[in-house]
Amino acid sequence: FSLRWQFSGLLGTVYRRGNLSFTRDGGALISPVGNRISLFDLKNNKCETFPLATRLNIACVGLSPDGSLAILIDEEGAALLVSLIGKCVIHQFYFHKPVHSISFSPDGKKFVITKDNVAHMYHAPGKKREFNAFVLDKTYYGPYDETTCIDWTDDSKCFAVGSKDMSTWVFGAERWANLIYYSLGGHKDIIVACFFEENSLDLYTVSQDAALCVWQCDTELNGLKPMPPKDAATEKNAEKNDEEFLEEPKGEEIHGKASPDEKETRNKVKYSRVAKYFFNKEGDFNNLTSAAYHKKTHLLVTGFASGIFHLHELPDFNLMHSLSISDQRIASISINCTGDWIAFGCSGLGQLLVWEWQSESYVLKQQGHFNSMVSLAYSPDGQYIVTGGEDGKVKVWNTSSSFCFVTFTEHTSGITAVTFTSNGYVILSASLDGTVRAFDLHRYRNFRTFTSPRPSQFSCLAVDSSGEIVSAGSQDSFEIFIWSMQTGRLLDVLSGHEGPISSLSFNPMKCVLASASWDKTVKLWDMLDSWRTKETLILNSDVLVVAFRPDGRELAVAALNGQITFWDHENAVQTGSIEGRHDLQMGRKELDKITAKHAAKGKSFTTLCYSADGQSVLAGGLSKFVCIYNVKEQILMKKFEISCNFSLDAMEEYLDRRKMTEFGSMALIDEGAGGEDGVAIPLPGVRRGDMSYRHFKPEIRVTCVRFSPTGRSWAATTTEGLLIYSLDSGLIFDPFDLDIDVTPSNIRKTLHQKEYTMAIIMAFKLNEKKLIQEVIEAVPSNEVDVVCSSLPDLYVERLLEFLASAFEISCHLEFYLIWAHKLLMLHGQKLKTRSVKLLPVIQFLQKSIQRHFEDVSKLCEWNIYNIKYALAISQQRGMKRPAEETSGDEDNTDYLM
Repeated sequence: FSLRWQFSGLLGTVYRRGNLSFTRDGGALISPVGNRISLFDLKNNKCETFPLATRLNIACVGLSPDGSLAILIDEEGAALLVSLIGKCVIHQFYFHKPVHSISFSPDGKKFVITKDNVAHMYHAPGKKREFNAFVLDKTYYGPYDETTCIDWTDDSKCFAVGSKDMSTWVFGAERWANLIYYSLGGHKDIIVACFFEENSLDLYTVSQDAALCVWQCDTELNGLKPMPPKDAATEKNAEKNDEEFLEEPKGEEIHGKASPDEKETRNKVKYSRVAKYFFNKEGDFNNLTSAAYHKKTHLLVTGFASGIFHLHELPDFNLMHSLSISDQRIASISINCTGDWIAFGCSGLGQLLVWEWQSESYVLKQQGHFNSMVSLAYSPDGQYIVTGGEDGKVKVWNTSSSFCFVTFTEHTSGITAVTFTSNGYVILSASLDGTVRAFDLHRYRNFRTFTSPRPSQFSCLAVDSSGEIVSAGSQDSFEIFIWSMQTGRLLDVLSGHEGPISSLSFNPMKCVLASASWDKTVKLWDMLDSWRTKETLILNSDVLVVAFRPDGRELAVAALNGQITFWDHENAVQTGSIEGRHDLQMGRKELDKITAKHAAKGKSFTTLCYSADGQSVLAGGLSKFVCIYNVKEQILMKKFEISCNFSLDAMEEYLDRRKMTEFGSMALIDEGAGGEDGVAIPLPGVRRGDMSYRHFKPEIRVTCVRFSPTGRSWAATTTEGLLIYSLDSGLIFDPFDLDIDVTPSNIRKTLHQKEYTMAIIMAFKLNEKKLIQEVIEAVPSNEVDVVCSSLPDLYVERLLEFLASAFEISCHLEFYLIWAHKLLMLHGQKLKTRSVKLLPVIQFLQKSIQRHFEDVSKLCEWNIYNIKYALAISQQRGMKRPAEETSGDEDNTDYLM
């Protein structure tokens, strides 16, 4: 059971840094999210995160023109060649230095990367099998400072490279007789982007000081002449002589000169600057940070540090549109192949926007939590997840589409806890601003605000199974506050704890509230007996989290000493304990003086929850691991490493000696101060921005884990975002009660003989999903009743589980609804006796049916509206016609008279 959990999605984070890229058809967008990539399908309104990751945050992404391959390069220059079709890693490569940009040639045969002041051209990985996917073809020298951007001509004959030394270089992909290299100046700041005109060598260059230069070339693309064979042969021989002394061939080197001799420029391509334009500059803060150009529509999109973007039509530089979409720097812009949609990424707030400029409307507008997420909760049907962050926002996510569809911003301080009520239409959130707020998911509004008599910072929250009683624990007054959901009035204040309240949990089956505190106790309060303390459980260490089992018969408690203890709360007896200190394995931070093994802090679980069936418990804390324990056996079943991203702190277990100097750790040296991410402060003499600007590495931690009520997935809020792991049954052959006679051919033979019940039992014994689907869909709809009544109880549960998963993907909606209806009608009474065990399956089925109901009801409402509209129009026309006929008859009678 524990081995089948697979990473299935990343929510809560939509963009971090790097370049955005549209897919070949222009209907989907690839966005780098930390050390992973997410694919946003804009036409079907779905998001998918690929199950692969780089070692550090992704710095740039290159897509092949056919859309089948992508190259992901991280901050240190380690690259992954990824198949976008198979969603797997094909090859790994290391460029040894940070790479700023990557671009495939339009014909897909080459790709260029820029690092330091050099551009490297590689042979692109082809469709054929090859031993080394990345073969260096040529190295281009010329710029004096770091290279920043790349653009290719449409026929892949030449490419242009921009640099921080304010120059742009045009290089030939082959050695052309009249163009090997060409250097262009004309700017007074860093080149942000360069673009070739369609089917031309004419060039546009855009610099950081918001200036655009238009360059005209005296030669057409078909005017490029190949190198004479004699010269080419002598050059190749010289290269071979050089390579004899090298261990591996280095490829051809082309050295450009900024001011070549007259002999070298004779009979060569020449560029001339036709025009120079300036964007409306609003002070020094408005640096141009990113740009994109669509060649067919001649559309130039530029983004600025203030969050404004401009749309211009080139070459006349006509301003078509200007809009502010954020108050943060626009880090990346991309235009899709049709030129209709423009994608913007703002790394400061983690925003991702897709704008349709002709209709002036958003296609996609998503933003994660600005600071880290703190808490999460599943809705009762498992369809939605609510998250609360330190930025004071409450966001609701759809688990099937992975999109956030509503954000509540009423809180003025960080959220500490969120939860759903039992009906699934009300969300409650507790905050450090001293309020507990209730939000309505029908009207998307804050309809109740609960406060305490004296201002208190609420650290935890719980709501009873009826949804009528709301409780919150205070971390400064050590009290628990009880409110009525109906009236919003404060019902009671429970005091008795001698330390901050760390966790609250209501028993799902009884009116009992469990409260955990730093005073080393767990108190049980009886709601029916006027909130008297029913029991006090004493532990050896500060209690951090408490959770009831779904059937309410057991209580799990995690303490500061790393222990998880299980209690029979009715009799106040401890039934078991798990020593989890060694399983957590907290990493060593960059500035830690001692090893992670000997560090006392962080060796405890800060979040805990039961699985939907209550057989296992999920725990996480201040480390990169989430542990699943079996409650009965009290053993560790599996440890999930939630991240392999070394851009986060506390990832490494041991100290890296290479990062230590005689003065201390290299991490103390702030290399990036006043870099391109710094704020340009207009102080006299300050050229490099705010020197107090600091880069910090977020620390990896798991703040909250929750199991889905359907039992099919679990989620964790982490520094990376909201990670979802789900059961992946498609990859594993997992037979059930298998016999020698149970084979696919025998199952089909039984099916052909119309022994449907036997065929279904045999298919479930083999437990192959496609075969089960084939057998069930072969049963005639009029036979379903008979088959359901003769099905053994053991297989009824398995069939219900299959139906729930089939609803997600199948188009045979009515057929599967008949199956579900007959099964529940005929076996309902027997299933009721095992309701606790079957609850996750029933909720999974309900979630699937509910989703279809919402989709179909919207379609039906739209159809009803259209039919009514058509009827109204036809009635109007029908009334007009008789009126016209009567008026015509009157005219005739007048004429006769």
